[in-house]
Amino acid sequence: MIVAVAVIGPALTRPDNPIQRGRPAPAFSGTTLDGETLALADLRGRPVVVNFWGPSCVPCREEFPLFVAMLAEHGADGLAIVGILKDDPPAPARDFARDYGATWPTVEDPDETIETTYRAIARPFTLFIDRDGIIRELQIGQITEAEFERKYATISGPAVDP
Repeated sequence: MIVAVAVIGPALTRPDNPIQRGRPAPAFSGTTLDGETLALADLRGRPVVVNFWGPSCVPCREEFPLFVAMLAEHGADGLAIVGILKDDPPAPARDFARDYGATWPTVEDPDETIETTYRAIARPFTLFIDRDGIIRELQIGQITEAEFERKYATISGPAVDP
């Protein structure tokens, strides 16, 4: 684990890396597993959790019920969760999401454009984006309920007026 932090940490904190706390989340759009079009910009004004995942990823599978519970708990606050499918085909992901009660969209990323832009080098990789579209927190690896709640608190407040 320490080796992973040593390798991943510097890559995420380089000045030229757009994926850092306090920076705007890069725009993305794509087709969901249900065939709809979704753009991150569509969710502006809401707290957003973006989760890179896939059904073959054991930690992703284990944290999935937490996302179901957190959306149920915080949905009235406007919480939006968006999955980005990473390293798995759409059909098993669609089945898994349906079977485990996901009501949020998962965007396909067949050419890995979103993955590359967000430097999602591991699964799961989760970003917490505030109502103004600013990245406030990142999580590499499986998230716990306590970590989710702490990080969600950084994005759940009102939008900041310019």
